[in-house]
Amino acid sequence: MNPDAADDKTRKLDARDIDGEPFDQIMSALDSLPEDGTLVLINSFEPEPLYSVLERRGYTYMTSQAADDEWRVTITTA
Repeated sequence: MNPDAADDKTRKLDARDIDGEPFDQIMSALDSLPEDGTLVLINSFEPEPLYSVLERRGYTYMTSQAADDEWRVTITTA
């Protein structure tokens, strides 16, 4: 899947644009995903603390580093 592709079930959230702690906005974006939806999270660092939260909530994810200061986490509902 191309993370830049947009469709009805794919959402993108660039955490670099969020002032302060982005956790609540990430959780809101996940809660609003449609069934079988995907969230592409863009961040300036690898959000390792988020992984355990995703796993506990039943999400799967795949992380890639697009640039030195750009990480993409593709999160899908299980």
